[in-house]
Amino acid sequence: MTFRRIDHTAVAVKDLDEAIPRYERLYGSKCHERVLVGDQRVEIAFIAFGDTQIELISPVDQDSGVAHFLSARGEGLHHIGMQVDDIVAELDRLAQGGVRLIDTEARPGVHGLIAFVHPEGTGGVLLELIQPP
Repeated sequence: MTFRRIDHTAVAVKDLDEAIPRYERLYGSKCHERVLVGDQRVEIAFIAFGDTQIELISPVDQDSGVAHFLSARGEGLHHIGMQVDDIVAELDRLAQGGVRLIDTEARPGVHGLIAFVHPEGTGGVLLELIQPP
């Protein structure tokens, strides 16, 4: 098993309404989806270009993980989403290799099953594994 492709690059932003037009101009593409992810207390917007997309993430309250991220680091790269064929097999492979996982089991996400891999085991980059439906 290996990662199939980069699905998205996620950028944490303070104000989604301000960020969307800025990123649309930057990438020459339009926001095609905007979703409230209530359990994570964030709203996300997707801007596609080529065979990948930018995911803008903005907190809906100051207690969310993204709000804490923004407070500590400011706006910028939050994580990279990697598409996989079999998320359970990938989580097993990574765990057997000693990689620290945030999610030891896959959970429902906006575009399929997801799980996060701790930056400690990936050279400082938070990874999101995504298995599309």
